[in-house]
Amino acid sequence: MAEEAVGQAFRDKIAEGAMKREDLFYTSKLWGTFHRPDLVHTTVEKALASVQLDYIDLFIIHHPVSLKPGEDLFPTDENGTALFEHVDLRKTWEAMKQCKDAGLVKSIGVSNFNQQQLKLILNKPGLKYKPVCNQVECHPYLTQNKLLEFCKANDIAITAYGVLGSPTTGQWVDQSCPPILKDATLISIGEKYKKTVAQVSIRYIIQRRCSAVVKSFNPNV
Repeated sequence: MAEEAVGQAFRDKIAEGAMKREDLFYTSKLWGTFHRPDLVHTTVEKALASVQLDYIDLFIIHHPVSLKPGEDLFPTDENGTALFEHVDLRKTWEAMKQCKDAGLVKSIGVSNFNQQQLKLILNKPGLKYKPVCNQVECHPYLTQNKLLEFCKANDIAITAYGVLGSPTTGQWVDQSCPPILKDATLISIGEKYKKTVAQVSIRYIIQRRCSAVVKSFNPNV
C-alpha cells in the first residue's frame, strides 16, 4: 500500500503542475525472494504498476543474500530457520540489465555488497553495465574504508545509510560504545564548530564523497 500512496502523491502533484516526472528520482529495490532471473522483470513491472510511473530511476539489488521465493518475504521452515536459495547473482544482474535495455529502469545498482560480491558482477563475462552505486551502512563507527576505496577505484558511487548510527540493529552493534549522537568526541567537534552531532556525522559522510540517506525514528527530529 505504501507504493500506491507514494504513486498517488506523485500523480496529484504532477496534475497540479507543482512538479514534472523529470523532477522525481524514484528508487526501488529487488528483495531477496525475487533474485531468480525470471522474477526480476515481473518485479519491476509490479513496482511500476504500484506507483503508476513509466520507469524507475534507480533499481537496486537490496541484499546479496537470496531467499526462497514465495508469498513470505522472510521465508522460514517449521523451526523458524531462514530458507535461503542459491541464485547466481550474475544472472540476476543480467535480468536487471535487460530491464534497463527495455527502458523500464534508467540505472541499476546494488546494496550491502562487499568487495568480493562486487567483483562477481564486475568480472561477469559480457558485462554491459556495472553497478552505478552500492548502498551500505556507513558512519563514524563503521567507516568502510577499504570498500569505499574499491568503489571509488571502480567508479561506483557509495550511498551511505545509517549515517547517525544503528542503535536498533541489535547484537552486531558494540553495546559498550555510546550511540553516535552521544559520542563525546563528536559532541566536542560539534561544540567547536557550533553544529549538532548529527550534522557532524552527515558532514563526515559528505566529505568522503558519499551521498547520505538520513532517517529518524523520532518524528520531532
